[in-house]
Amino acid sequence: MADRTESITVTRDKQAAAAEEAAPLSLCQEGGLLFAGRHVLVELWGASHLTDETTIRRLLEKAVEACGATLLSVHLHVFSPTNGISGVAVLGESHLSIHTWPEHRYAAVDVFMCGSMDPRKAIPVLKEGFRPKQVQVMEIKRGVMDADSLVY
Repeated sequence: MADRTESITVTRDKQAAAAEEAAPLSLCQEGGLLFAGRHVLVELWGASHLTDETTIRRLLEKAVEACGATLLSVHLHVFSPTNGISGVAVLGESHLSIHTWPEHRYAAVDVFMCGSMDPRKAIPVLKEGFRPKQVQVMEIKRGVMDADSLVY
């Protein structure tokens, strides 16, 4: 029985060491926390260009570029009768999505990125492009974990 306990302890130590080595590439580290990524929620009130598919595509692409992320694809859908737009930029590091309510001059934008990418760098691009009267930003650290509890 002692041999089995020793084996589990050694395996956990190896897993923790492996997690620490992997963290800079695939996970985020900040203030002693290890987590999967940053998720920034951006509320744009009094915004413009909320029905302009070309402008929204261009702004998503610019926001991705500002973050230094890898753009894989962009998909937008226009809804009728309001011409609101929902869309997603799929990234190598996660995603950026937008949902617009032009009848309320409101847009909800999510920017989620893992590793060393900083989704907050998208905010100035969104402000400049949509020219909102008010912006609210919330940030969530997703997948906060204890390196000792990672399972491989």
